[in-house]
Amino acid sequence: MSAVAVVATLTIAEGKNAEFEAAATEMMAAVSGNEPGNEFYSFGQSREDPQQYRVLERYVDKAALEAHGAADHFKAFGAKIGPLLAAPPKIEYLKGI
Repeated sequence: MSAVAVVATLTIAEGKNAEFEAAATEMMAAVSGNEPGNEFYSFGQSREDPQQYRVLERYVDKAALEAHGAADHFKAFGAKIGPLLAAPPKIEYLKGI
């Protein structure tokens, strides 16, 4: 089995950054505390466009990524940030090396 990496780009509506960052901070803690198959999960804000954030993720295998997507905290995060998004998320899946 090989590791799976994900880069997700999220564009947040003007004026919603603080609310998004609070939700992202909660999500990082939930992933860290509840997903043993996750090796790295972190949000970063673009220096070029302050409305864009990237989520950098790495999982031990595809099953761990699928467990992430099925987790209650992932579903709750999606519901929380849905109204904050200015565009649909862009997700890139990478084969880990």
